[in-house]
Amino acid sequence: MRARYAAYVLGDEPYLLATWHASTRPASLDLGIGPRPRWLGLEVKRHEILDAEHAIVEFVARYKVNGRAFRMHETSRFVREDGRWLYLAGTVTDS
Repeated sequence: MRARYAAYVLGDEPYLLATWHASTRPASLDLGIGPRPRWLGLEVKRHEILDAEHAIVEFVARYKVNGRAFRMHETSRFVREDGRWLYLAGTVTDS
């Protein structure tokens, strides 16, 4: 999760797509379109390994766009394939 957050901070779309499970991966993220967020921090609230191939991570990421602050509170699901954890999907909740 921390590596994916760092990739968002750096705008590293190839890394984000490479760590996204093929069954839910978008064709692109278009990170260069629109105003770029200024990421302010990541707080991992909890992580839980459900079994050998599945895990969840709950986090809050803070960022600003055009001087306005936002918080993204998400519970992400990950699946392990060939020894690598891949982002599967996430549920964003109000925070």
